[in-house]
Amino acid sequence: MRPKLILFGDSITEESFGEGGWGSALAHHFSRKVDVVLRGYSGYNTRWALKVAERALDGLQAEEGEGSAGSAPGGGGDRHHRPPLAVTVFFGANDASLSDRISAFQHVPIAEYRHNLHALISLLKKRWPSTTVLLITPPPIDEDGRLRHPFAENPSGLPERTNESAGAYANACVAVAMEANVPVVDLWSKMQLFLGWEKAFLRDGLHLTADGNRIVFEEVAEKLRQHGLSPETLPADLPLLSEIDPLDPLRSFEN
Repeated sequence: MRPKLILFGDSITEESFGEGGWGSALAHHFSRKVDVVLRGYSGYNTRWALKVAERALDGLQAEEGEGSAGSAPGGGGDRHHRPPLAVTVFFGANDASLSDRISAFQHVPIAEYRHNLHALISLLKKRWPSTTVLLITPPPIDEDGRLRHPFAENPSGLPERTNESAGAYANACVAVAMEANVPVVDLWSKMQLFLGWEKAFLRDGLHLTADGNRIVFEEVAEKLRQHGLSPETLPADLPLLSEIDPLDPLRSFEN
C-alpha cells in the first residue's frame, strides 16, 4: 500500500486541497508514490488540536500483509502497521489571536502554545517513531486585510491579529522545532522576503492566495526532500508505463 503524508492544521490546512492549494500540489507532486491525507480544522488552535489529535489521526497508519494466506480472518495473512512517512503540524495563526479582540476565544498564551507543540510532537513520535514531524509557523498577518475582512462584527475597529503577534508565535514554533530536533518551515519569515507580500500571498490578511499556497508547497516539498522524502527517492506502488514490456505487459504485474 502507498505510504501516507498527513497534513494536520487549521483552516490554512483545511483549505489546502482547494484550487491552487498547497495540499493538492503535494498530492500531485507525490502522485503514485504517497497518499496525502487532509486533517485540517478551521479555527482550531493548539489547545483544541491537542484535545482531538488522537481522534483525528486514528486509523491513519496503513496495514500491510505478510506471512501465509489464511493466517488471519478473511485470508489476508498476518498484518503489520506502516506508519505515515511524515506529518505536517501547522498551527499558530489562531493561537496568536489577541486576547482582548473579537477572536479572544481562540487565543492561547505563547508559553502554552510552546507546550502544546511539544506535546503534539511527543504524541506523534510515540505513535509513529519513524515518522518525520514537520512544523510550519503561522504566516505573517496583513492587518489592513484583516480589517477589510473581519472574522465577525468588529466594533473596536482594530484587527484581531497583528503581524507582531504572529511573529512572536512563529519564533516560538521555530524554537520548539530546534528543541525537539524536528524540521520547520518558517513561513512567517519566508513570505516577508518578497515585496508586496501582504496582498500577493494573503487574500484576507490571513488566508492564502494561489501565490501564497505556492510558497507553502515549495517550502514543504523542499524540507521533505532534505529529509529523504521526494518522488525520486520513493517507489511507485505499481509499475510505471515505462517499465511495462510492450511484448508481454502482464509479466510486469507478477512481482
